[in-house]
Amino acid sequence: MTLYCYTLGTNINIMKHGSISDSFKLKHVEAAGSCFLPLNKSQQNLTSHISFVSNFNKKYSSPMMEEDKKMLSESEDYSKELDVAVRAMQMACLLYQKVQDTLVSKSRCNDKVLFKDENSLLTIAEWSVQAIVIWILSQSLGSENISILAKGDVQTLSKTNASELLEAVVKTVNECIAEAPRFGVQEYKSALGTLEVLELLSHCNSVEAPSARFWVLGPIDETSGFVNGDQYAVSLSLIEAGEVVLGVLGCPNYPMRKEWLSYHHSYHRIISMLTPTTSETWNKGCVIYAKKGSGKAWMQPVLHVNKKFVWPNHAKQVSISSIDNPALATFCETVEKANSSHSFTEGLALSVGLSKQPLRARSAMKYVALACGNAEVFMKFGRASYKEKIWDHAAGVIIIQEAGGIVTDVRGDPLDFSKGLYLEGLDRGIVACAGATLHEKIIDAVDASWSSSCL
Repeated sequence: MTLYCYTLGTNINIMKHGSISDSFKLKHVEAAGSCFLPLNKSQQNLTSHISFVSNFNKKYSSPMMEEDKKMLSESEDYSKELDVAVRAMQMACLLYQKVQDTLVSKSRCNDKVLFKDENSLLTIAEWSVQAIVIWILSQSLGSENISILAKGDVQTLSKTNASELLEAVVKTVNECIAEAPRFGVQEYKSALGTLEVLELLSHCNSVEAPSARFWVLGPIDETSGFVNGDQYAVSLSLIEAGEVVLGVLGCPNYPMRKEWLSYHHSYHRIISMLTPTTSETWNKGCVIYAKKGSGKAWMQPVLHVNKKFVWPNHAKQVSISSIDNPALATFCETVEKANSSHSFTEGLALSVGLSKQPLRARSAMKYVALACGNAEVFMKFGRASYKEKIWDHAAGVIIIQEAGGIVTDVRGDPLDFSKGLYLEGLDRGIVACAGATLHEKIIDAVDASWSSSCL
């Protein structure tokens, strides 16, 4: 049965008698496995679009066997929602990259850049992304089924003194919709007006979980990194009955070489100018995603300029590292210091035997690094007054879990996403590991040294 909707277009067969069409499953299987097998001509055509510039392929799993195909077939729940969510994140990444390029260009020219000002480019982009994501979800899944926990709500943008900001948001939203066909999304027949954009944003709630089933849209999670041309991420996840059932992270600047992860993104920009990215290379930028029960996590490149999105967009399966020896493991250290204790985390890492140089990563990059096997450990212990927001963790948690990793609080309990905006009841902090052995060692070390943490 062909799904007719604005966002996926009339030519895309997504569901057939309640399940994923055979063409979808075959494409996903071929995209995941063909780069490891002897290629015939048709397979070469399928995979020639992407070639890695490093040994990053080694981090991916072997070709999908029959049991893998069976597991994929058995895990068809949320496939439609995941398809739509990935397309939404691809469009969000495109918009945010345009804004970041503009901000970086202004800083080079010594122009004044408004930092999170009410009418700044970043603020306009964040509101526009909210509207675009809601538009895609509503058109594909039905607006009556869409409720979203997000940073902004419609009351803020409806105020009289926000008319200039609202006008800019409406303009940006319509510019994005004009590019929708590139993403397999049918363009709206006419431009959206002010009332229509406000109607879209009325699906947002910025305080509490709006229903038992709701989407969580994370804002740019590292504002300083974004404004300075460095790493950032945007996320979208679906929660049912307090459990994350799918998650998507868009990471436009994530480098495909592990050794590049420790460099400031300005270095990557210089490299990109010297060796421009083409359709034959994948140097940076990814959308990584997973759904409940699949036992798989997938990564696909952000869409290249002027390229057309064709699902699954050369997706490759990613998996966690098999390293369980602390001396060989890489510890992912958070860059942000305001809401966590670096000194306690560093001391804890040494006590466990994590002696390798830590990988300093911003925001949700830590979850991506673990899922791709670029690191084995991430831990965050917030100060007593700080409360973790669910949009900073929901997508990353399910991606790590489906890739084979473990994410809990210090008590070893799963994170609770049922209490609205915040992770309530979180015991001391978050521990994410590539395997049970490392996880157990860190939990034990935290218990032994917590009294001296000053947290």
